[in-house]
Amino acid sequence: MPLLDQRLAKNNFDLLRLLFAAMVCLVHSYELSRIGELKWLAETFSSDLAVKAFFVVSGFLIFMSHERSSSLGSYASKRLRRIYPAYFTVIMLSALGLVLVSDLAPADYFSMAWVRYVAANLAFLNFLQPTLPGVFEANRLAAVNGALWTLKIEVMFYLSVPILAWLFSRFARLPAMLLVYCASIAYAAALTAFAEQTGRELFHELARQLPGQLSYFIGGGLLYYYLPVFDRYRLRFLVLAAACLVADGFLPLGWIEPLALAVLVVFCGLYAYLGNFGKYGDFSYGLYILHFPVIQLYAQTDWLRANPYLFLAAVVLSSLLGAVLLWHGIEKRFLFRSSHYVSSAAADASTDPAGVAAKGV
Repeated sequence: MPLLDQRLAKNNFDLLRLLFAAMVCLVHSYELSRIGELKWLAETFSSDLAVKAFFVVSGFLIFMSHERSSSLGSYASKRLRRIYPAYFTVIMLSALGLVLVSDLAPADYFSMAWVRYVAANLAFLNFLQPTLPGVFEANRLAAVNGALWTLKIEVMFYLSVPILAWLFSRFARLPAMLLVYCASIAYAAALTAFAEQTGRELFHELARQLPGQLSYFIGGGLLYYYLPVFDRYRLRFLVLAAACLVADGFLPLGWIEPLALAVLVVFCGLYAYLGNFGKYGDFSYGLYILHFPVIQLYAQTDWLRANPYLFLAAVVLSSLLGAVLLWHGIEKRFLFRSSHYVSSAAADASTDPAGVAAKGV
């Protein structure tokens, strides 16, 4: 059995993605509610780190999906089936269901602003119309689903992989990948510098968009392509990566942080196997794309704010329940029989492990 298949026969990527999605949910539970007793969640966990880790896993698995696809059409079909049905469902559930909590009458709610929300969000252009008429206007943020900003980046990753793979096949792969990696770092650094010099938050927002996040995706892809080297020296890579991440808090090592994080995430994904979480399904994507409007709904009401941990439990359990229903009702039905989750349910090895790539993320 090839080394990659051997490692992927038992991996922790399903568990890692679920933990990353849960981390984002916990941080947003405080950031959207501003319940003081929950502040420790934002101080303990990092949604920013979780999103970066998602991109690492996605880079590792999506490059593999492309390399193992029989054609560009096959690759595109797998990506579309995996990400869009659940995404479409969440957008339309929000657009149609939130009329019940809008401050406006239905006749005013279903307006051109509603049409713009549906059109922009179905096209992954959430920033063009993040709100619905009369919805969550009294909340700290009025955005319906602010977590979806990562989905447009994920889709752009999907679109860029065939181009990048072609580029890497035409030129020496390692130098080409490092060039793309460094260009991404330089872009993010330049936009961050502009933000600090001008005081304009727009530059910070642009810095965290594509290509600013591409370094994490490329970091995951680099470890996919050079897995034999990583496997042979994995403990050395792990120690070096951990040292770099610790030192990054004291020294200007931002240029190495994406690759160091990639080493740590992929190491945890491929080694120290903790069980076949894929046999239950992939609830991480549903949890990620559902939790934000769930928190907004609970934050809009006052009846749980007096008990912060009841509020938190309601948010987590409601989001998880929604994720389970979304998986069994929508996501699973669009997967190919070769999907990792179809085979995992029968405790078989995946023929398309990348079919479960992280979404945002």
